[in-house]
Amino acid sequence: MEKSSFTVTAGNKQHKLVLDEAGKWTGSIDGKKFSCDVISSGHGRFHVIRDNRSYEVEIEKADVASKTVTVKVNGRSYPLQVKDKYDELLHSLGMDRTSGAKINDLKAPMPGLVLEVKVNEGQEVKKGDAILVLEAMKMENILKSPADVKVKKVSVKKGAAVEKNQVLVQFA
Repeated sequence: MEKSSFTVTAGNKQHKLVLDEAGKWTGSIDGKKFSCDVISSGHGRFHVIRDNRSYEVEIEKADVASKTVTVKVNGRSYPLQVKDKYDELLHSLGMDRTSGAKINDLKAPMPGLVLEVKVNEGQEVKKGDAILVLEAMKMENILKSPADVKVKKVSVKKGAAVEKNQVLVQFA
């Protein structure tokens, strides 16, 4: 039986969540023991009973890459950030500080054909927004913004063939 430990951030509050065993709903939150009965009602919906109280829980949105999830509990939404022991290790080593690095451009990760350009020069885009669609090896790949940036220059047009590491979009 291996315990799993997470740091869950809700708003400006952090909580330490320890699950006793994978797939079980027992453990501790901030050192206080808990136990839940959970019944899945399908498609990210759950009925949870904890401390003789009933909750309707729905996973509204989950982004595995950024380790964020929005959970609706009894009709109220809660955005959460979840970090595991590996995220904590990267943080302690200072390897999670990508926000200080300025992102200057978006390069082609592989040779391909530009199917669609989704941004214009001067446009503000948020991290994760689609920048363009690149076809490579008969697959469509949506290239997304690596950070909140402003588009300085779009260097390619729809239908252009691009090489690996070619600059596609420059950011201000």
